[in-house]
Amino acid sequence: MPALTMGDPAGIGPELTVLAWKALREQGEAFLWVGDPALLAPHVPVQIVQNAHEASAVFAEALPVLPITLPVPVVPGQPDGALAGAIIASIETATKLALSGVVSAVITNPISKIVLKEAGFGFPGHTEFLASLCGVPGEEIMMLASPRLRVVPVTVHVSLREALNSLSSERIVQVGRALAVALKRDFGMEAPRIAVAGLNPHAGEGGVMGFEERDMIQPAIDVLRDEGIDATGPYPPDTLFTDLARPLYDAALCMYHDQALIPLKTLDMATGVNVTLGLPIIRTSPDHGTAFSIAGKGVADPASLLAALRMARELGARRAMNKGKTS
Repeated sequence: MPALTMGDPAGIGPELTVLAWKALREQGEAFLWVGDPALLAPHVPVQIVQNAHEASAVFAEALPVLPITLPVPVVPGQPDGALAGAIIASIETATKLALSGVVSAVITNPISKIVLKEAGFGFPGHTEFLASLCGVPGEEIMMLASPRLRVVPVTVHVSLREALNSLSSERIVQVGRALAVALKRDFGMEAPRIAVAGLNPHAGEGGVMGFEERDMIQPAIDVLRDEGIDATGPYPPDTLFTDLARPLYDAALCMYHDQALIPLKTLDMATGVNVTLGLPIIRTSPDHGTAFSIAGKGVADPASLLAALRMARELGARRAMNKGKTS
């Protein structure tokens, strides 16, 4: 059973959680929510539990909650820095449960980076915080996955200028290796195909529009191929995500955040899932944010959260199966 974090209580996370429970309760796809039960109690039956076993037993009748008490009342759509400590505690608690094997995965509801930063949070976002909690800082890799496309950016939550400065052959190789492992272990692909995007327009066009493809990206691809990884490219980013190109690879390795996330969210925002690679635990999340502007209005779409819950379950099952084969 996976654990679902509270996210920012003033965002759409609580109402998405309610909708997810209503959608999954009859199918037996149970999850444990880590948050303040008062947020959910007016909308669905809630049962406070102490462990995942209790959560599974009550899921059909009530939404199981491992309580994290909020210090102040919540107003939907109005973020409050006073809630930051509880938001962080929910993530920490769920991660500890996953690391100890009590839950099979962590699914994170959206947080506000600004709210947490103003409260002294020292991480750019969920991904980096989770890596620190898991004892693998710097090894975290963000994948966005949907039925139509999988993308992984080499650089993530930094400015575009910093992304360009921090890009290197070594980092491309590191991310490519981790991607290949994840596609085999967690996605069940025997021989995954990785398409590597260029950085510049037309992938540099032979040096006319930049030399990063020649001097940085191609050498990284060569290293990956020498290691037996089916990595090809660098491909012009403006044609890599077309209907004709996408069937030719299993995941696209992109150079920076927006190069990866814009095509994914354009193609499949509703069912896109954020998956963190490089961690000892499984973590997924919806591919959208807190949506403060619609919080509490009853119009939030749970499709991405449902996809994240189901993908966490699928990845957990594959990882358990593969572990059994190698043990």
